[in-house]
This record gives sequence, C-alpha cells and structure tokens, in this order.
Amino acid sequence: MGTGTVRRRPEPVPISTLPGLLGQTLSVTIDNRSRVFAAVAATVLVIPRRIDWITTMWTVRRRRRIALALLIALLVGLGSSRAIRKRLRAAAPRPHSVEQRVTGFSLPDAVSGRTVSLADFADRPVVVLMFLGIDCPIAELYVPRISALSQALASRGVVFLGINSNAHDTLEEIAAHSERLKIPFPVLRDDGNVLADRLKAERMCEVVVLDKQRRVRYRGAIDDQYQIGARRSEPEQHYLATAIESVLAGRKVALAESQVFGCPIERVKSRKPERPMPGGNPGTPTEAVSVTDIGTVTYAEHVAPIVQEKCVGCHRPGEAGPFPLLTYAQVKRRATTLREAVEERRMPPWYADPRYGHFHNDRSLSAREIATLLAWVDQGKPEGDPKKTPAPRSYSPGWKIGTPDVVLEMLEPYEVQAEGVVPYQRFRIPTGFTEDRWVQAVEGRPGDRNVVHHISIFIEEHNPDLTNTHRTGPCLVTYAPGDIPGVYPPGVAKRIPAGSDLLFEVHYTPIGRERTDRSSVGLVFAKEPVRFEAITKGIRPLGPLESRLVIPPGAENHESRATFTFRYDSHLVGLMPHMHLRGKDFKYTLRLPDGSSEVLLSVPAYNFAWQDIYRLTEPRRLPQGSQIECVAHFDNSRNNPANPDPTATVRWGDYTWDEMMIGYIDYYIDVRPKEGLRIGEDF
Repeated sequence: MGTGTVRRRPEPVPISTLPGLLGQTLSVTIDNRSRVFAAVAATVLVIPRRIDWITTMWTVRRRRRIALALLIALLVGLGSSRAIRKRLRAAAPRPHSVEQRVTGFSLPDAVSGRTVSLADFADRPVVVLMFLGIDCPIAELYVPRISALSQALASRGVVFLGINSNAHDTLEEIAAHSERLKIPFPVLRDDGNVLADRLKAERMCEVVVLDKQRRVRYRGAIDDQYQIGARRSEPEQHYLATAIESVLAGRKVALAESQVFGCPIERVKSRKPERPMPGGNPGTPTEAVSVTDIGTVTYAEHVAPIVQEKCVGCHRPGEAGPFPLLTYAQVKRRATTLREAVEERRMPPWYADPRYGHFHNDRSLSAREIATLLAWVDQGKPEGDPKKTPAPRSYSPGWKIGTPDVVLEMLEPYEVQAEGVVPYQRFRIPTGFTEDRWVQAVEGRPGDRNVVHHISIFIEEHNPDLTNTHRTGPCLVTYAPGDIPGVYPPGVAKRIPAGSDLLFEVHYTPIGRERTDRSSVGLVFAKEPVRFEAITKGIRPLGPLESRLVIPPGAENHESRATFTFRYDSHLVGLMPHMHLRGKDFKYTLRLPDGSSEVLLSVPAYNFAWQDIYRLTEPRRLPQGSQIECVAHFDNSRNNPANPDPTATVRWGDYTWDEMMIGYIDYYIDVRPKEGLRIGEDF
C-alpha cells in the first residue's frame, strides 16, 4: 500500500575506445565498478598511442594483451550490475528449494527437553518437517491427519518432525499444545526462526520432504482439502503422501511444490510472506490511504482502539476467534497474521460493498484503519505509553439480551467430528406454547463456539415427528460469530404462533478434535402493547423445486432472480443473502412506486462461511407497492475452490452440495388481524 521508491536507470556507457579489438561500438549498462574497468581499458589502448615514450616501451601486442585482460575484468564487473544480478537470482534455485541439500540442525524437543538433530536419523530414507503453531486453525485441522500418516509410515522408516518457528510460542506452550493434540512425533522449537529462514518456510502447515541424502524433494501443502474460506469433504490431491511414496520408491516426485494454506510464521522480525494465499476479499474501501500518510503509530493510542472496536468481539476467551487479542502482548505476537488478514481484507469478516447502504453492525475497517495497522507492524510494533491504552471493554458472560423469559435448547447433544465437512444439521424443538407469544428480543446461543459457525432458527408448524426437519417457515433469528442478537425497538415484536416448533439449522466446522454441542435460543417476551409485527421474509425464485434453480455443469456466472412486492406500508430493518458453496455474488435493489430505484446491498464476493444479517443503521420506510429484486450469480466451475463437483447439474436443495437462492429481509408492519393465516404466508 505504500508508495515505492523511484530508482533511476543508469545511462548506457558506450565503450568506443577499443578499435581493432571489438570491431564495433558496444553499448552496455554497467555499475560504478564496471565504469572503472572500462576507463582503465580505454586508457591502456588510447593514451599510449599519444605518448611516444610509452609507445616505445609497450608494443601493440603487449597493449592488446593487457587490454584483453582488462576487458575480461570489465565483463566480471558487468556481472555485478543490478540487471545481471537479478537474472542470476531468477535462474538460480532459491535456498533449500527442491533438489537442494539441507545441512544439519539441532533443536530442542518441547516435550522431552532433549536436543534432536537431523543427524540422528542418518539411516532413515525420508524425513518430513512440518511447520506448526499453537493456535493456527488450519494447522490444527491437519494434526490428526499428519499424526495418522506418521504412525502408518513409521514401519517404513519415515520420520516426522514438527517445527515451531513462531517467535512468541514458548517451550511450555508448545509442549502443552503437543500433548493436548496428542502429536506422536517430536515438536522442535526453532528459536529465532533460523531453520524457517534457511528453508524459506513461510506458513504453518507447510511440509518439507527430505530424502536420504537430505535433499528437498517436496515442499508445500499436505493435501488440497482446506483453504481460506473453503473446505472439501475429502481431499482430491494427497500431495504429501504421494511425494513420500515416490521418494521411497526412488522415483521423481511428479509435483514437487504446491500452494500452502495456513497462518504465516510469526518471525522475530515480522515480514510479509512472499507467496500470498488466494482467498482475499476483493471489496475495497471507498477512500485511498497510504501507509506513508499515517505517521508514527503506537499500540496504546492507535491500534488498541481499532482492535477493541472491530476484533475483540470474537477474539476473546469463550468466543469463536482462535486466539485472544485483548492485550498488547497478544496482538504483538500475532502481528504477521494480523497484517495479512487485514491487508487481504479477510478480517474482520464483512462482505458488503461499501458503496451501498449503511449498516449498524458493520465490522469492516476503513482505509485509514487498515493503513494504521499496517504502519504499526512496519514500524516495529511499538507499544507507546501504556497509560494511553483505552480501558478494556466489558462483556457480560451471560445472554446479551438479558435474562430470557424462556430458553429452548436442542433435545440431544450433537457430536461434531474432528475433520472434514459436516452437512447442515437440523434439530426440531417443540415450543409447547399454548397461545401466540410476542418476542421482543431473541438470541441464538451455541453450546460450543469452537465448532458452531452459525445457527439459523426457523418457526415451523408443529410436527410430532421430530425427525422431520424439512424447513418451510420464516426465520426467527440467526447467530454468527461477532453478530448482535435480534432486539426490536419498543412496540415491535415477532410473533411465534401457538403450538409452533423451532427448527435449528446449524453449520458445524470441525477443528481437528471431536467436540460436543447443544445449542439453544433465548426469548424475551414483549412487556408492552405491540404496535408493529416484525417479519422475516425469504425472497426466492418461484416455481417447483426441480426447476426453480438449475445450474449447468461448469457454469462460471449463472444468474438467478427473485422479487417481492410489499402489500402494506413497511419498515425495512435487515437483509441477509443465502446461497450455498457455489454462491458468487448477491445484490438487493429497491424499486419504489414513483419509479426510482437504488441498490440496498451488494455482496460482490459471497462467502458461504460468513452468512451475516446486514442490519440497517435506521429503519427504511417503504410505501405499499415497493419492490425488492434480488439478483445472484453462481460459480459451478473448477475455478471455485469450494465447488463440490463442477461436473454436476445443480438444483435447489437443502444440502450444501445443492443450491439455494434466498434473499432474506427483516421488516415490520402495523399489527393487523390475521385470522386463518398460516406460518410463512406473506403480509
């Protein structure tokens, strides 16, 4: 983001003082040392011709020999020029790239305390190095797989070594992490990230395969299952296992390098990885601010207020963030991760195009906030005066809506697997309400925030068959990490008809360890007369399910449209687009009865992993006859890393490998008699 330094290219220096030797005029770009050689060569050839006494001492043959020697020196000098050095660097393999030999190292094992050397395994045919950290979510997902692989290959002499190069991960923390995850091989502390620098390793999850001669035969990812914002149910490419088998068989490794997805290694001196990960948010702030425009930045005065406002909601104990960001020490130790996530706009997660709409729960960073955080890392992460750090925010450990009048939870706990992809799980819970209840505040609450990515809770007509989880009713509330619960203004409430069931739709994300969840919902009933009824409406294409949405195989930009017209004067308060893994973008456009129109919300890079309700800063009054059009696009091509099967014709369905196109809207209208109205009917 900073401005680059302008470098002037040296003027070409013509070497035209070598008559009879070169036969023509050469024009080359040389540095200062080369200029000296050129000048001396010219002096040897030209000046002696003009000074008689030198001419008598030096024959033409001798002068030519000396000039030839200086010309060779000139060419050596040319080799030090910037252009040639750059070409040489590009042509030469980078240190410890594939086929390069790795010299020995000795590092302490965090668990046993003993020193482990590469030479200890001189008789082993393969040594695998895996870079780890104590709180990288993707690395933890791979621990069970790499542990199983190490145990399966132990009888064939393959050795696995974990390497922790993070500057701030202590031996005690590494040992506790290794024991908690039951890692069966040594995890070594790379103090000062010396080994990581020698191997040019940049990310946790990166593996390096060494053959018996300790040449690098493969470096990169373990497989292709997990990426930023996407995961496959099963890996399609087993990079590491295939590379090991090739080395054991004495074959060339077909794919010697691959893209690594993982947290950047937190070095002693933070630096941006040379090989960025795909998966950033293409949305851009509305202003342009350079890091050089920011000036001096300290944690206490500039960084802490941003982190408290935009990050701590998730990054604190008991919440969804994988590590806390409550103190200077905690933020400093993850500065490289913070820099990358912020610069790529992956965090804080917010996918609305800033050119449209204003939202109460906007978590995005402004261009100035981004530049401030990047400048702080570039300036060495100074703390500043601790007394100027803002007081930490207080968070209630209980319900955000206060004490609920009723809490309804899943009837049975759900066991979440350690790896892979869990299809949406649905759980039906009877309310037992004998009369209509008006809900003024509602909050979905995960039982285990580590694995519950989001929850959508729907109001359904009662069905005694609790295994029937078909969803048809309106949405009551959603939960997503860092989001705010559904709290309506005084006089506004949502109706739950008597005898209704609630249907929990839960998106679980495995974290490398088996977990148990039992999520719940809290309801606060309206205590004063209800003047307006809150409604959640799903705008979707019309027609039978089999033809409502049909996405051809390989389609990169398949379009789907749906509209809804308001039958009464209404107040719009929130928007939530919903698609599955092939969702690409989503836009809401409002058309008023007077013929005017405007974009309410545009999500140019839809992310299935982050399904937010975009809550308007102020309710938007919409006269009767107003219409909202939703337009969405889907990517069913191989370019979509989350695509389960690019060869499939995709239709409407509940599972994540099916698709949906629903534009949810939250609005409220005057309370009206609704005798005989069924759940989910339009107002």
